Amino acid sequence: MIPKFDKIHNRFKLNEYHFAQDDLKEVAYSYIKEGLPYEKKVGDFINNWMDDSPLITIQSSGSTGAPKEFHVEKQAMVNSAISTGDFFKLKPGDSALHCLPINFIAGEMMLVRGLILGLELDVVEPKSKIVLTKDYDFAAMTPMQLENSLDTIEHVKILIVGGAPISKELVAKIQHISTRVYMTYGMAETLSHIGLKKLNHTTKKNAPYRTLPKITVSKDDRGCLVINAPRLSQEPIVTNDLVEIYSETEFDWLGRVDNVINSGGIKLLPELMEAKIQDQMDRRFFFASQPDPTLGEKVILVVEGDSNVVEPKVFEALDTYEKPKAIYNIPQFEETSSGKVRREETLTKLLKM
Repeated sequence: MIPKFDKIHNRFKLNEYHFAQDDLKEVAYSYIKEGLPYEKKVGDFINNWMDDSPLITIQSSGSTGAPKEFHVEKQAMVNSAISTGDFFKLKPGDSALHCLPINFIAGEMMLVRGLILGLELDVVEPKSKIVLTKDYDFAAMTPMQLENSLDTIEHVKILIVGGAPISKELVAKIQHISTRVYMTYGMAETLSHIGLKKLNHTTKKNAPYRTLPKITVSKDDRGCLVINAPRLSQEPIVTNDLVEIYSETEFDWLGRVDNVINSGGIKLLPELMEAKIQDQMDRRFFFASQPDPTLGEKVILVVEGDSNVVEPKVFEALDTYEKPKAIYNIPQFEETSSGKVRREETLTKLLKM
């Protein structure tokens, strides 16, 4: 039987303490009134979760536009939590670490998983480096947090990573650690992740994303992912993510249809081009385009920093038509709170300089 959103699991613990349902409301109120900034947000979410409304307001990350708020069913979030629990075989009493910002869906869903699955949840301040001093069965981090916390990350058995791209260099660093690390695919509209990709402990060089239980995928006539998740949404969720589909439960992400460059009639995916030279770059960058009277659109490279100088050998892995016709630099990229680059806003900022 699927639990209802208004029932807190009797095994749930928050920072090592068990609270009856009414007591938890008092804890939330205490966090709101007297807690640190991140604790106030925890209190706000718990308070809103435990009110009488079947809906709750969440906010998108803003990675593909301005952040927006929308209402979702609490029961759908419960269903998402159960799917993750089933995928990883999490059970009541398992320990979990919450070190993500609470004001976005990834952090909110960590709380819901604790409340519904009966996890013993430790909530800590969401810093860029997390110092782990005890063992956990489950945790979620951003790529930056994982990078900065490698010296103690083996205290975690299962780690999910999302919110921003993960570099090949970081993937190489985690190949021989005991922690099982998974990259997530999802968005606010899918109530956190709907797909998980193994990054280590696998014989496959590039394992595909596998969907959570009861979720299937297909693609539309643009080649973009369509998600069928009846427990999360009554209607199929149509995305702007170009994908390769291997089965109804396995896929690979190729890039955003919004970012496709049509140069001389050849369609180029910036994300795939970026992957080719990622190991050669020592700073953040992305490919974009500019209008061109001959090609229609010409490929440009935007780099972060005080110089636009890039060694020609960096582009040897690119095909001729993929190589940038111009290179621009900008001191600092526009980004989301999780560190994901906001391409369109960065380009707009660049044009104003």
